[in-house]
Amino acid sequence: MNSGLAGKNALITGGGSGIGRAIALALADEGVNIAVGSNRAEDDALSEIKSLGVRALHIPADVSREADAASMVEAAIEGMGAIHLYVNNAAIARHQPITRISGDAWRATIDTNLSACVWACREVCRHMTRRGGGSILIIGSTAQFNQAYGEAAYHISKTGLRVFKNALALEMAPHGIRVNLLAPGHFETPLTAGIDEESAAALRREIPLRRFGATPELAATAVLLLSDQLSPYTTGADFVVDGGLHLRPLPLYNDEEILSMNLGE
Repeated sequence: MNSGLAGKNALITGGGSGIGRAIALALADEGVNIAVGSNRAEDDALSEIKSLGVRALHIPADVSREADAASMVEAAIEGMGAIHLYVNNAAIARHQPITRISGDAWRATIDTNLSACVWACREVCRHMTRRGGGSILIIGSTAQFNQAYGEAAYHISKTGLRVFKNALALEMAPHGIRVNLLAPGHFETPLTAGIDEESAAALRREIPLRRFGATPELAATAVLLLSDQLSPYTTGADFVVDGGLHLRPLPLYNDEEILSMNLGE
């Protein structure tokens, strides 16, 4: 199915690795020119994007800083001529138990995961309202549904994205700008790479599909939500892609019992 995205320009934060990179490549495969905003070198990612026949631009920026987020958007507009699509993806995880939360870790988490979205979307929306349309996708997390020890700051930042998405979608709708949130579960990315095999096995048992997600599986949904042709009437939505993790049941049955309960006698 044609997404209708060919020739458009997208700005993606944290687009050089993990989920952001997968979304960048999926959009590039649809013919979208990509600007990647990040505070690291992205030569490998840019080369891979360019190999798909589109333009690729790296904009150095620490999006946790208001001034950097604003200048990133300005540079993307200057470098590409316009921003049609914005994907807010950059995130960090600084996990600490409640009694050990430090000011530095708290501010870094909130500023990178939540404040950066506010600052960048403010600038993107100023541009899109003048143009009369656009599509914004915010990458959230199923952390908003599942509590975890030591992750208070991370959970607050990701839940805040959902609240901000609602306000943004409401205020931007009259301008023809759609805003949606994509909430991944546990995907194999650099952010989740530190988990040991015992913990990984335990987590897989909590996921009804019994496996972690691969980032291309999420990217396809991102294309769907960003496309005005495929999702013209979708705004303010929360789209969960987590293998069923948010459905996690009480551990009353083993895998064999779960499989057999819906099989014929």
